[in-house]
Amino acid sequence: MPQTIIKGYKALVDDATKEIATLSVTEAQGLLADPKVVMVDLRDPRELEREGKMPGAFHCPRGMLEFWIDPESPYHKPIFAEDKRFVFFCGGGWRSALAAKAAQDMGLKPVAHIEGGFSAWKKAGAPVVSS
Repeated sequence: MPQTIIKGYKALVDDATKEIATLSVTEAQGLLADPKVVMVDLRDPRELEREGKMPGAFHCPRGMLEFWIDPESPYHKPIFAEDKRFVFFCGGGWRSALAAKAAQDMGLKPVAHIEGGFSAWKKAGAPVVSS
């Protein structure tokens, strides 16, 4: 029996962006040096290697996010227990919208994501370091 998808990725991303804060690249650049902000790079290691990284960003593969956030998880990362603002980004802004929504639903706050992701970051000439 074929599957019938009743809600596609576009609808999921649209729904998420209605409930989370979205930052422009310019707004995100203004937060880059803020010690109270953690930029969270959700891209997989191959993307980082191929495209470079945002200086100072914390790398968290998207598939591990919920496990790294939850203090009861054996995979918990202490950075997610800090009193900081978490700004998520991925390659194009879709994974980060879903991730920010999931993190917010888990109780992490404040959270946001970067519109257009790392692609928009690079296109705007924002700082990039090689892997």
